[in-house]
Amino acid sequence: MTTTQRLTLSQALVKHLAALRVEMHDGSIQPYCGGVFTIFGHGNVAGMGEALVAERDKLTTYRAHNEQTMAHAAIAFAKAQFRQRIMAVSTSIGPGATNMVTAAAVAHVNRLPVLLLPGDVFATRRPDPVLQQIESFGQGDVSASDCFRPVTRYFDRLTRPEHILTALPRAIQMMTDPANCGPACLSLPQDVQAMAFDCPEDFLTPEVLRFRRPPADARELASAVALLRTAKRPLIVAGGGVLYSQAWAELRAFADAHGVPVVESHGGKSSLPWDHPLNLGAIGVDGVSWANDMAREADVVFAVGTRLQDFTTGSHALFPQAKLLSLNVQPYDAGKWSGTALVADARVGLGQLETGLAGWAADVAWTARAQQQAAVANARISELTTNVPKDMLPYDAEVIGAVRDSAIELGLDSGTRDVALCAAGTLPAELHKLWRASLPGNYHMEYGYSCMGYEVAGGLGVKMARPEQESIVLVGDGSYMMANSELATSVLLGQKIIVVILDNRGYGCIERLQIKTGSPGFNNMLDDCVPEGGERSTIDFAMHARAMGAHAVHVKDVTELKAAMVKARQAQRTQVIVIDTTHTRITDGGCWWEVAIPEVSSRAEVREAHANYLHAQAQQRI
Repeated sequence: MTTTQRLTLSQALVKHLAALRVEMHDGSIQPYCGGVFTIFGHGNVAGMGEALVAERDKLTTYRAHNEQTMAHAAIAFAKAQFRQRIMAVSTSIGPGATNMVTAAAVAHVNRLPVLLLPGDVFATRRPDPVLQQIESFGQGDVSASDCFRPVTRYFDRLTRPEHILTALPRAIQMMTDPANCGPACLSLPQDVQAMAFDCPEDFLTPEVLRFRRPPADARELASAVALLRTAKRPLIVAGGGVLYSQAWAELRAFADAHGVPVVESHGGKSSLPWDHPLNLGAIGVDGVSWANDMAREADVVFAVGTRLQDFTTGSHALFPQAKLLSLNVQPYDAGKWSGTALVADARVGLGQLETGLAGWAADVAWTARAQQQAAVANARISELTTNVPKDMLPYDAEVIGAVRDSAIELGLDSGTRDVALCAAGTLPAELHKLWRASLPGNYHMEYGYSCMGYEVAGGLGVKMARPEQESIVLVGDGSYMMANSELATSVLLGQKIIVVILDNRGYGCIERLQIKTGSPGFNNMLDDCVPEGGERSTIDFAMHARAMGAHAVHVKDVTELKAAMVKARQAQRTQVIVIDTTHTRITDGGCWWEVAIPEVSSRAEVREAHANYLHAQAQQRI
């Protein structure tokens, strides 16, 4: 006979999460859920709130300042843990719930797990319309939580407390599925949260979670081996799947054994140490010239764990001449662009390929060229990040060099100690080209959704996942202004992060794109946006950060920045360093990116840009 406990839905949910354990890739057993972020409101304070306080010694609850950014922190936690652990996020109904929709999209695009627990309207409908309820004139069962349907991998609205017995395991199954991993949403009507049922005891003592590593199909494997054996100038594109599978050792062994150069997407950067002799670095729109040159000449491109986003492929114009092989655990990604698909876990798939590739290697001249390019490239990166011109504002490369080299002053290795984090603006391109990561995961870029405002909250999530490392947030003034409240949360929780704000006084990245596409600078830089009767923006970012409890300074140049970084590394409290930068200088490199140009314009610059656009389109892979 099944033993039961009389519990509310919320109590059963929280007890299950608190008890859940996962076997990590290194064999250790860890709590699967790293805690619950919440902002209480009338849609969750009574039901979920009572359950969370009862289990606070087993499952930590964290207070935040914004629902979107606390979900960003939870997402960053999962990314920093290579998708092996999650955090949950609980909100009220209405705006508390819909504030999380953008974060859900971040997780969905990036294939990252997070458990979203928005409150919902009353299932009984007795008090309808309750405060903050969305009323649809034509659909009586629609609420604000339905906004999560297109941006989550699993969605369920629980209208009976017993539903938790099937809904929560299904959500967890989706989040731990290597192919379908992503955000899960359980929408919890506020009355149902508080309803009791007879919960089976075994639901409260779940089995340890273990991750699958699916092998390749024999026929697909044979086709992949045959294709690689024809390659004389192969190139590996390492994506985020290499990190999530923890296949970095297998990737390195494959590259070394067969002399294949490796380039990295944003998601895959840090798969190989920056100084590996076959690591050519960043590929694509914001990649380095030497990596893109090799991509244009490759005869086989071996995409490992990448979804082939347009920034990686130059809008599919970077390597149209090459045959494409995609090793990916998700068939949707493996089958893109009519390439040869190899559906498997990255670590397992790379190992299986080795059996059929004995004796095969890239042309010796191709391998030698890649090694030479990598050596020259590293010298060039050192030059770009350390030679600071006098009498002009610094740009991102020089800031990156000062942040990196400040570790040397303390006898530390930035490549192993620091996790550099960013999401949007000019900085992703510069960091992709120039940041040096020696360990997997020490480059943390949210560039699937490139969500402005992810940065500060993401830095908090990284610190919670990797307390032994420095979580260094590099963020532009535009992104910082989008969302910065979790700076105060980092102080509140005692989770020290270092935030470097590069103030170029506006949306400099988009200003450059605007001008490149033929339009004049318009509505991007702050000084160009002051209307008659308005007032020039004079934001003191250091004062703002101090008001939220951080220690903050505004430095005048790169020398002062480096000294401030040394002090920041030694501090215990969250640090903010502000430096004025220019948006007019950038690091060379990159390739074409498709941005549609108007066919008709009175401006000659736009007409010229459209002609160039049509010429570039002709190079795209069909």
